[in-house]
Amino acid sequence: MTQDLSKIDILSRREIEARIVAPLIKAFMKELGKEKTLQIAEGVIKGLARESGTQLAKLMEGDTIADFAKGLDVWTKDDALKIEVLEKTDRKLFFNVTRCRYAEMYRDTGMLEFGSLLSCGRNFEIIEGFNPKMKLTRTQTIMEGKGNL
Repeated sequence: MTQDLSKIDILSRREIEARIVAPLIKAFMKELGKEKTLQIAEGVIKGLARESGTQLAKLMEGDTIADFAKGLDVWTKDDALKIEVLEKTDRKLFFNVTRCRYAEMYRDTGMLEFGSLLSCGRNFEIIEGFNPKMKLTRTQTIMEGKGNL
């Protein structure tokens, strides 16, 4: 029986995942080495992210920029992300993230080193799963130390 995870906000899901996955990643690093472990983990996480993007397109009943913009509510729920929309057209969606509670959660739980892998590292594949013709361009993240954390 598959559970409907949409009832759990993404920030809470990421924390639950991180509390399980981070210790596993650390244990595998000891056995396999850091590079090999991160390569395997990244591959799995990116695959899951593509599936999430595909599911989001189905949930939004479309895969346009406008549909994706509606889907931002999933990540910003309960101010998990505060964003400032700079431009929104049928062909573009530009925004800045001004607060990232995901990064704050990883920092506060001592797992910031895995934050990019477990959260913002998924974004490019989410877009690919949502609509392979779309392109995400990002210059920096709060998770990586750009901005206020």
